[in-house]
Amino acid sequence: MSVTKQNKNDIYLNDNRLTRRNFLAAVGISVAGLTMSRAAKKQNRPNILFIMVDDLGKEWISCYGAGDIDTPNIDALAKTGMRFDNAYSMPQCTPSRVTLLTGQYPWRNGWVNHWDVPRWGVGYFDWKLRQNMTFVRILKTAGYATAAVGKWQINDFRVTPDAMKKHGFDDWCMWTGYETGNKASAERYWDAYINTPKGSKTYAGKFGPDVYTDYLIRFINEHKDEPMMLYFPMALTHGPLTTTPADPDVEDSKEKFKAMIRYTDLLVGRICKALDKLRIRERTIIIFTTDNGSPGGFTGILNGRKICGGKAKKTENGICAPFIVNCPGLVPQGVVTDALTDFTDLLPTFAELGGAEVPKDLNIDGVSIAPLLLGKANDSGRNWIMALGHGAAKLDEKGVRGKVDYTERIIRDKRYKVWVSEQRKITQLYDLQSDPFEQNNLIASTKPEHSAAIKKFQAIVDNMPEKDARPGYTPRKANSWDKKLPV
Repeated sequence: MSVTKQNKNDIYLNDNRLTRRNFLAAVGISVAGLTMSRAAKKQNRPNILFIMVDDLGKEWISCYGAGDIDTPNIDALAKTGMRFDNAYSMPQCTPSRVTLLTGQYPWRNGWVNHWDVPRWGVGYFDWKLRQNMTFVRILKTAGYATAAVGKWQINDFRVTPDAMKKHGFDDWCMWTGYETGNKASAERYWDAYINTPKGSKTYAGKFGPDVYTDYLIRFINEHKDEPMMLYFPMALTHGPLTTTPADPDVEDSKEKFKAMIRYTDLLVGRICKALDKLRIRERTIIIFTTDNGSPGGFTGILNGRKICGGKAKKTENGICAPFIVNCPGLVPQGVVTDALTDFTDLLPTFAELGGAEVPKDLNIDGVSIAPLLLGKANDSGRNWIMALGHGAAKLDEKGVRGKVDYTERIIRDKRYKVWVSEQRKITQLYDLQSDPFEQNNLIASTKPEHSAAIKKFQAIVDNMPEKDARPGYTPRKANSWDKKLPV
């Protein structure tokens, strides 16, 4: 594998994380700088820009080997940064989003299935609960200016207009999600229905992704002299399929999908160009990823092989996401790594990069991979990663809950991957090195290495609760649009 080099003179903690002294040195602040003014400390902390595309697998990113499309701006981030081959999202929208915001696996935070809050009403991502602490609120304690643009969908802005502020954002420009009873809100692309601190409205004649991107660039310009945490969960490339300003005449479904991907790439280029113009690119860590695989109706080409979209699946095409990290001043260039990471790692990573403290009473499942990103370690420190959650949740007399008490999940290391059933038993084992498309189930094998792998993963499973948590939120007065699902 190709990895970053470790400086033998660096001093590490037992868990391989940088000490604060080494982190400050890594971003160009001298140890003597610990006595700097608060303003100087803030100025030297890196900006963090997290871009997450909606519904897009590796088979549509050319630097990963996609053969049916070109994504030059995303490719440039990989060429001058670090490309991960083993990064996990969750299989679907809500589990991925809540996992990355909280640093907790869905079995812990309760959002093990998709739940579209504006559409269904009951339940919401509740800022009042300690377990719903976000990386945004944590970075605010370190003096970061915070903004989000794109898609949220885990709160209803009609009920809580300031939900984004309560979750830690100073500013935002978000598609509201489809609000039951409000036809205009279905639009995220042309004539997009968008919420900002001024309220929600239709942006007639505007292409939503341009509105979100323009808003983000304006925020960057206004806060260029202070550290920024920028969260861009894109509306693209999720359906409905649409034309774009760059391809206004495409008609075929697949060509529309490809046009949406090309426009995603164009927007990444626009943001990078804005950072370059402001001369802050070298202190802005950009992370590009996706929330899950592509829609199942589209087949792409990955390294010469046809790959069907894996959204909502736990096969690698559904959860092994594109994951690229770039910062010319901090992140090593031209690196391809097989280091393991998943979305639980984002909260502790952002906290360490920003010099913020994660509250000791929070149950965080991830670990910081900041040392790897900064070229101060040659691996992530993860021995395994996990993914779970797809399909819609359900309701009972207590509110939103998972479809079952224990959600099927997968766990993998760099070589082996297991599937864990709803009965908490391993039912499938694959050697991803020799069988990356999971065609040969080794569960019945008697080879010692396979038995050892099963034993290792079963021990991990046995250490988890027998029942998944329920989503945490405070019950509130019923809305007229609340979804009525069978118990």
